[in-house]
Amino acid sequence: MTRAMDAIAVEQAEEPARLFARPSKPRLLLFAFGDFAFNLYWQSVMMFLLFYYTDGIDLPIAIAATTYMVASVWDGIANFAAGMMLERRQSTVRYGGLIAIGGVPLGLSFILMYLPPLTKGAGDIAIIFIAHLLFRTAYAAVNVPYLAMTARISADAGDRALVAGSRMLFGTSAAVIVALATVPLGSFLTGTADPKRTYVAAAVFFALVGAAILAVVGATYRERVAISRPPSGSIRAALLSLARNRAYVSLNAATMAMIVAITVLGKSVLYYFKYVLGDLGAGQLALALMFMVSAVAIPAWMLLGRVVGLRLLWLIGAVAGILALALFAGVGIGAVREMQLFLIVMQVVNIGLNFVFWAMLPNTIEYGESETGVHVEGAVFGVAALLQRIAIGIATAILGWGFASAGYVANASQSTATLAGMRATVAVVPLVFFALSCVAMLLNPLGRRSEAAT
Repeated sequence: MTRAMDAIAVEQAEEPARLFARPSKPRLLLFAFGDFAFNLYWQSVMMFLLFYYTDGIDLPIAIAATTYMVASVWDGIANFAAGMMLERRQSTVRYGGLIAIGGVPLGLSFILMYLPPLTKGAGDIAIIFIAHLLFRTAYAAVNVPYLAMTARISADAGDRALVAGSRMLFGTSAAVIVALATVPLGSFLTGTADPKRTYVAAAVFFALVGAAILAVVGATYRERVAISRPPSGSIRAALLSLARNRAYVSLNAATMAMIVAITVLGKSVLYYFKYVLGDLGAGQLALALMFMVSAVAIPAWMLLGRVVGLRLLWLIGAVAGILALALFAGVGIGAVREMQLFLIVMQVVNIGLNFVFWAMLPNTIEYGESETGVHVEGAVFGVAALLQRIAIGIATAILGWGFASAGYVANASQSTATLAGMRATVAVVPLVFFALSCVAMLLNPLGRRSEAAT
């Protein structure tokens, strides 16, 4: 990192003479490292927060899941609002300072979200809910500008590709660290295994690291692209155009169904390993292994997509997921290693379907313009983010309500009937939604025209 900072310092000394020169590789990598900070927060929320609510601070799972669902929907709204605001004020926003300063309230809200309540009354549930909303708002306010910065860090396509790939690697690294280190780190810092203290300690550590990284990223960021686009048109016109864009609608419908399936499965991991297999540590390892496999799965899916096309690639991935889930539902998995292998297979499927989504999404812009005569860009990504957060919320609610109806009680031995109900939720719900994603993708009019994106 010292060598990278030295290179940046030299580059900054020459800044007035070549404002729009290509940035150095160290600067690009340092900027991409910001995604490591964001994923310390995001992956903790995705992997541990619901489990912490139920098994750490003893919230009833139906209440915890509902709280998570509402916060996730709010997250989507906040992301959409932040995107539209940046679209309107793109010529006046100074992203560097916003990221550097915004990392502080983001870290504080993250810690606040993990603070255990003093009692178990309705007031404390409200405080937990408000803290969750504050974090989601702060995350959108800082993360959306960071994503927008990727278009200004360099005008060179190769530089942007380097940033995109590096961000994925840094984000995956953060996910592995969060999965493996959250509980051990919290226990080491507090000297106890009490989840009310360990999760807070880990949250404080991650927040300090995340805020420091974002401060450096924001302070060293320099724009390399002049923004000369005219102001956006009517938001209403953009939304109407998207609603008439069959390619966009069907792609997002398929993606929402896929996200519900994957989220139900992903959020059940810790519960399944703790109560069904009796090995919570193996569940944390399973989460880490799922992210480790991503580095290998991404190029494999890209190569296959070049051969079969994107729409068929989605169907191949979804059918593979359906078959794996059918095997899981029919045979059952009663061993740790078998469950870890099953989850790795499902993560490979998840990576493939996410690749198809991001590869096809830009093509829907061109299709929509040819069909409606309106060119829409900003709203495409804003609405997609909103729909994805809604899907995550729906999945969390389904999982929580399904477990609650099965009779789940945190930190207690579950009855045979309860375990059967939990297994059914984990297997049947993702299977159904994977099938729905196939139906939606078959309705997508792009077909093999989308191969150009690969």
